[in-house]
Amino acid sequence: MTTDQTLHPLRSTHSLPVVFGAGAAIGVLGGMIGLGGAEFRLPLLISLFGFAALSAVILNKAMSLVVVLTALPARLTAVSASEVAGHWPIAVNLLAGSLLGAWAGASWAVRMRSTTLYKVLAALMVLMAAALLVTHISTLGTLDLPLEAQVPLGVVAGFGIGVVAAIMGVAGGELLIPTIVLLFGQDIKTAGSLSLLVSLPTMLVAFARYSRDGSFAVLGANRRFALVMVAGSIAGAVLGGLLLGVFPDTVLIPALAVILLISAVKLARHD
Repeated sequence: MTTDQTLHPLRSTHSLPVVFGAGAAIGVLGGMIGLGGAEFRLPLLISLFGFAALSAVILNKAMSLVVVLTALPARLTAVSASEVAGHWPIAVNLLAGSLLGAWAGASWAVRMRSTTLYKVLAALMVLMAAALLVTHISTLGTLDLPLEAQVPLGVVAGFGIGVVAAIMGVAGGELLIPTIVLLFGQDIKTAGSLSLLVSLPTMLVAFARYSRDGSFAVLGANRRFALVMVAGSIAGAVLGGLLLGVFPDTVLIPALAVILLISAVKLARHD
């Protein structure tokens, strides 16, 4: 069991305008690339707001859950619910692994020493930076695998994504979207909608596992903090969506990847 709550104050003392502004900045970053921004929120919770690793992960997971619930109806206006429903076998295939991965990842996170968790989070931030570059800059093809290979690979990929999403407190879209494109041959737009359908139950499983740990008390103690940051994130995401295309991906995506890499270095050095 980590000792986050005994080593660090449980409640944030930062002013609400600062919290809202930070959430808005995260929302803008995520909105400009069509993601929720949770991968940028996590290091901010640790470095700016002073939460220990596990506390930050739990708060990030709660806020990511709200953002995904907010984004789902909007996403379904871009890709119809009937079209997404037509691809339900893909979602089921990935969920067969991701639900188990989410429970396992959350279980590992609450048992890790804080110093170990910081280093694991740093490594996963590097993974997210790589996934960001692959998804948004390179042209994703498809592996064209037979069904008997797709299904087990889908379960394995889902398990890995569930573990990563649970440990980082993110939705996992950064990894789900390229997986759906490469493994199942879907276009980016459809993959984005399918990723939300996989993310939501996966996040709920991780959230349920975290709720069984004593560190979950950080959420109740910082309810107002979380709600204000979520409000800022949603407002920022709307603004980020309006800015979509203003900055070319060849400039924006590498810049965001560098932010993730810098965050990874800081987390790796965190005591």
